[in-house]
Amino acid sequence: HKGEALRDGSTAPQSIIIRKVDSIKQHYQYLKKGLRHLSDAYECLDASRPWLCFWILHSLELLEEPIPPAVASDVCQFLARCQSPTGGFAGGPGQHAHLAPTYAAVNALCIIGTEEAYNVIDRQKLLDFLWSVKQPDGSFMMHVGGEVDVRSAYCAASVASLTYILTPKLFENTTNWILSCQNWEGGLSGVPGLEAHGGYSFCGTAALVILGKEHMLDLKSLLRWVVSRQMRFEGGFQGRCNKLVDGCYSFWQAGLLPLLHRALFKEGESELSQQRWLFEQQALQEYILLCCQSPTGGLLDKPGKSRDFYHTCYCLSGLSIAQHFGNMELHHETILGKEENRLAPTHPVYNICPEKVARALRHFHRLSVTETRPGDVTPSEPTAGSGDQQS
Repeated sequence: HKGEALRDGSTAPQSIIIRKVDSIKQHYQYLKKGLRHLSDAYECLDASRPWLCFWILHSLELLEEPIPPAVASDVCQFLARCQSPTGGFAGGPGQHAHLAPTYAAVNALCIIGTEEAYNVIDRQKLLDFLWSVKQPDGSFMMHVGGEVDVRSAYCAASVASLTYILTPKLFENTTNWILSCQNWEGGLSGVPGLEAHGGYSFCGTAALVILGKEHMLDLKSLLRWVVSRQMRFEGGFQGRCNKLVDGCYSFWQAGLLPLLHRALFKEGESELSQQRWLFEQQALQEYILLCCQSPTGGLLDKPGKSRDFYHTCYCLSGLSIAQHFGNMELHHETILGKEENRLAPTHPVYNICPEKVARALRHFHRLSVTETRPGDVTPSEPTAGSGDQQS
């Protein structure tokens, strides 16, 4: 088994690494083509078009492949057409506003990071939209009249903090509602009382980091649950107990570990490593590089599955987390194979590159927004976890 040879400290055979590095050009071509043209097989994602923009743009920024200005401008104009007249973004032009594509659109525009991109976002109406889906118990609906789960709390907290419209009143009771989603397993479920899940665990924890309340979780129970999701043989992560490995959980599960590392450090855990996260970073890189790359470009769930933009984004995001430890002051890299395998770092709270987070926060901090609910106060300063180069 090639994987065991790598995990004992030796390096991968050069033929494997060279074959994988040679795939980088195919990744660029696959991603850039997707920004301009998609086959009719993607018709089922007509209500997820801002997600396609985010998945592709974030993959390209991790690969450090620049976006041509004309293409970036076209994306801005398209996302502007997805913005609802009543605030927030829809899955496509003319559709209803929804928190998931709102998160994707704001992230995509922050990745582009130009004045044109920032100016697309109508922050006043975005705040109105967030209020329209806020529930008295602190949860958020995904859209007006829609379902409630912990994804919506994260999407709302993420876009509100990045655009500097986060207010204490808007997120009143949200902390307690998210905390009620942590179950006996240690992970978080979509709504209180259900099974712990990697995607929901990330969303709930990241939302609490943004709100500055992650210390209220049972951190050690969550840590025990998430490290147990890394597969002993494959090296990748499963999303739930007794499930198969899946490349996308390379981010949803591994992305939790930087958040937990920082939270435990703030709680005074003195034995934490100053060089590594609390999972087997080399094994995860091995799974992604050896098992999740398509020779024709793009990444996938597991061998035998088809490539897609979703798994390309989250496999690369997980690979980035596994390669980079710490922040700008304390930074350590663990790169499997040649230096060409190195990706740009990603911010574990927002999953866009840290400098794009910092640039967006600086830009929107300068702007004002009119309060729209009685008793509300000035938007909160982002927590330390939000603006750090790495959380």
